This record gives sequence, C-alpha cells and structure tokens, in this order.
Amino acid sequence: MRNDVRLEKITKRFGQVTAVNALDITINEGECFSMLGPSGCGKTTTLRMLAGFEDIDEGEIRVGDRIFSSKARNYYLPPEKRDFGMVFQAFAVWPHLTVFDNVAFPLQIRGMPKHEIAEKTKRALAYTNLMTVENSYPNELSGGAKQRIALARAIAINPTVMLLDEPLSNLDPKLREEMRFEIKDLQRKLGFTIVFVTHDQAEAMALSDRILVMRDGVVQQIDAPLTVYDKPSNRFVFSFIGLSNFIPVEITDNKVYVKGQGQAGEIRVGLPAASAFKKPVLAFRPSDVQMGDDGEVRGIVTRRAYLGDIVDYRIMAGDVEVRVQSGARRSHYQVGDSCSLSVGKYHWYEED
Repeated sequence: MRNDVRLEKITKRFGQVTAVNALDITINEGECFSMLGPSGCGKTTTLRMLAGFEDIDEGEIRVGDRIFSSKARNYYLPPEKRDFGMVFQAFAVWPHLTVFDNVAFPLQIRGMPKHEIAEKTKRALAYTNLMTVENSYPNELSGGAKQRIALARAIAINPTVMLLDEPLSNLDPKLREEMRFEIKDLQRKLGFTIVFVTHDQAEAMALSDRILVMRDGVVQQIDAPLTVYDKPSNRFVFSFIGLSNFIPVEITDNKVYVKGQGQAGEIRVGLPAASAFKKPVLAFRPSDVQMGDDGEVRGIVTRRAYLGDIVDYRIMAGDVEVRVQSGARRSHYQVGDSCSLSVGKYHWYEED
C-alpha cells in the first residue's frame, strides 16, 4: 500500500476568515512537495493541519489507508500518533541536553527500550554527520549544526512523512545552500516524503519535485518547478515566482506599443488572440530582454546595479520603467546611456 498523503477538500476557518478553502491535493509517496505563497496565504495552516496541530473544519486527511482527520467521521488523530517528523523555523533544541539526548528525546517519550533508542539515535546522528559532537551541547555548535540536530531528531523516529516549516530561514546563505543538498540526500537515502513550507523560491525550486502556489487559501497552480516558472497558470503565479515586468501596451494596426509611449518604438511580439484582453499587459522576465543599439524599443538607463555575475538595469521607455538583467561580461551600459530592448519569452495578461 502506497503512503500517499491525501488532503481531500480540507477547509480551515478562523472566525470569519477562511484560511484554507477546500484544498484537494495528493502528495505522492517519496516526493518533495513544496508550498509557496505570500504571508497569510494558508500554507503554514495547511502544514499544521497535516501535523495535527490544528483540526480541520471540513474534509479529510489520509496517509495511505489511514485516516488522520475527518470532519464527517468526527475523527482526529493527535500529533504524537501520526509518526511525522517535523522541523520548525526555530532550531527548537534543548540547550541543557547533549546532542545525543536531544535526538533521543522523542524516542524516550515513546517508551522504547534503551538499546533501541541508542541504535536509532546513533543512526540518525550518522546520517546527519553529528557523530563527532554527540556529547556536545547545542550552544557549543554553529547554526547549521543546530539545524542538523533538529533534522536528526525528526528522522530518528523513522517517519514516512517529514514536515519542514521554513527550516533554513535562520541560516546564512552559504549554510542554507549546503542544507538544501543535505535534506535532499537524506530523502534519497531514507525514502520519506517531504512536505515543505517556505518563502524562499530558490529553496523550493532546488528541492521540490512539485510546487503548490497558494493565494488567500486557494490553490493557484501545482506543477514541477520548471513548469511553474515557464508556464504559470495566471498573472499572480507569474508575478510571485521569479522577477517580472508587467508592461501595459496598446495594439494599433496589429503592432504592439508601450501604452501611451508609441514614440519608444514597436515591440515585436506575437499578438494575443483577438479580443482576448480588453486592457492587454505584456509580461516578461528581466532575463528575457536583450539590450542593444539596434533593437526595437528605445529607452534610457536610469539605474544600474552590479550583482556579481549579472547587472540589474532599470530602463525608462518613455514614462514606463522596464527591469532588465544581463550577464556582467556583456553589460557596458551606464546610467544615462541610450539603448534599445528586444523581448524574448513573454506572456499576455489583463491589466489589473
């Protein structure tokens, strides 16, 4: 029997506010499934309902053939009986316990025999590269090591599902990147399912098999990371994932111009379907714009920021600002320079 996680039309309300609205998804056994969205969109509430920290108001939660929560059946399985591993945003380690005792604690409260606790704890410490510091205390260790303690404690119970709630946000960028790889390696070795809540799009893109994008408690898109990025389901998803430009345009004689800025030149892109948009907006990534001297839309460089391997530009095309990112080796424009822009990949949306 597969241990797929099924959230069947689950709803959660807080007073008059519907935090999660009829969420209906299946998370496949062994996949890394990330939930993305702005603050207040319902992703953490969803994770808490899955963990059992919040009960559902409607719907049902199942893992394999086991029911965890069901409003219709008036059934609720408490968190300690769900056998989920969980890693929180805060390190949540006990400073008065050694690394070994921190990891062993959840096994001890389950009443396991001492030899089994020692075996499972040693195994978890080995997987997270903590064997050499098992007798140390958390305040003697780095932030990355503290987060490894939290991971080790979560995997010590041999969970089928690992719930991660912003687990890397307290780490510096270098450690955060290292921990991404470590988490993915642990998943491959141990085979558990990951349900991952994060604000960090790079984390979600790097770790996930699929990404769910939420807004106001409602699913906007569920897809592989590349599909979410390249083929967003709507304007919100396009704006939320990655950097974006939204340029109001007007179409005259089957030619596209920046709205009210026809003097800037024609934007040579394919036209949207006839009458598809009353107020069309052309959307594209800053990295999908080519800067040159013989392009289509003329503009003036108003800002330039060197970001290492890329240069981030702000270009004024008439009164409309366009953001462009170009490889540092190919970028020679300075503030005040004239340039022209050509758009590569793009999407059509309706003006807000």
